[in-house]
Amino acid sequence: MKDTLDYFFKKKILITGHTGFKGSWLSYLLNENGAIIKGYSKEPNTEPSLYYLLDLNNKISSTINDINSYLILEKEILDFEPDFIFHLAAQPLVRYSYSNSLETHNTNIIGTANVLEAARKLKNKCNIICITTDKVYKNQEWDFSYRETDELGGYDPYSSSKAAAELLISSYRQSFFTNSNVQIASVRAGNVIGGGDWSEDRLIPDIVRSISNNTNIEIRNPNSIRPWQHVLDPLFGYLKLAMLMSKFPGKYDQAWNFGPLNNDVKTVHEVLDIFYKANNIKSVYKLNTDNNVHEAGILKLDISKSTSKLNWTPILETKLAIQLTANWYKNYMKGATASELVNNDIKYFIK
Repeated sequence: MKDTLDYFFKKKILITGHTGFKGSWLSYLLNENGAIIKGYSKEPNTEPSLYYLLDLNNKISSTINDINSYLILEKEILDFEPDFIFHLAAQPLVRYSYSNSLETHNTNIIGTANVLEAARKLKNKCNIICITTDKVYKNQEWDFSYRETDELGGYDPYSSSKAAAELLISSYRQSFFTNSNVQIASVRAGNVIGGGDWSEDRLIPDIVRSISNNTNIEIRNPNSIRPWQHVLDPLFGYLKLAMLMSKFPGKYDQAWNFGPLNNDVKTVHEVLDIFYKANNIKSVYKLNTDNNVHEAGILKLDISKSTSKLNWTPILETKLAIQLTANWYKNYMKGATASELVNNDIKYFIK
């Protein structure tokens, strides 16, 4: 992993969505290891915001704008001439997508097209990692793990927008980036957790708010199964993939799954129990029966392609990832700084 980080020393890296949860972790990780970072994103939409807590607004070059402002985005990409682009900018929430469908599709589909269209005009070599989601697969509610070759689909607007983005990425790859100086890969990660996420309508931030407010958390589907993983696991997967794409052109510009091992998925209820136990609190929740939108009951990812061809494997088992996340928030509420906590997790992860 240290070798992977060293590869990006002095490399020019453009990160869309750098003000979000995953984007902030990635920006901080690369900046602390000597990469030249350019961020492009809207303002953070949470309070507090990991982006500001890590002081990234003063550490990296940043353009605050919408991914759908094409002419501005194009200028930023072409002027910067990045060696790598990590495209994370998205509307990432399932339930929000039901009431904001047009925004979701514009951001996730057209926003991705804008990045790739601008990248077509680059003269330098550039490797693009487009971050989509585990929810791009047509969910059959079966107990099998989805492979990269399985059918794409999406019941809800979020999932459909990300599945459409995958089709768009594939189309651009075949239409414009064959034997090109620009390569594209898409990455599909599971439910990413870790310290510093305060998004609405996500399990871990909801748990943290319930503990802070001394209230019982409301849960819609306690038996739903998801591929939970600590944020550093997929991020190092993305970085390793980007490095291999750069070293071996034309071999790795494909779709890739990143998630926990198949026998390490957890239900929502199990996540609650582990998180609350780490805080020495009894796990108590209130069932929310007002759930009037469809949400998948079971979702697993097959990561065998990534383990065999990228030599990538998740480092943190799910229980440990949840405990590490719980300790992050517990220590933050006791007064530790976000930078100190993120640094500690990175050191622990690499060790």
